[in-house]
Amino acid sequence: MSSEDGPPAAGDEPADSGADLDPREARYRERESRRRERPQGIVPGRERRRTRIERGAMRGIATGGIVGIGVVLGAALVGQDVAGWIVGLVVSAVSIVLAALLWSSRQL
Repeated sequence: MSSEDGPPAAGDEPADSGADLDPREARYRERESRRRERPQGIVPGRERRRTRIERGAMRGIATGGIVGIGVVLGAALVGQDVAGWIVGLVVSAVSIVLAALLWSSRQL
């Protein structure tokens, strides 16, 4: 049994000096440091927070994109002679899901 497997001798450096961490301890410390960071949303974090006007404009543009996706989806379904109630259901469901993703984002 080598001296590395047993408890450290009186003259050895402490285990948390960072120089000779075993891989398990290094992974543990990396996970702990990530937990202390701010959680990220869908969009990566920014250095500064956007202004209220900028956030409103971004949400307005994104909402317009959701409406555009619904229009294209509805036109494609109607072009395939799908029943009207199915078109409405699909467009509504897709719009709700996309809007929930948009408005749940802390970055916009």
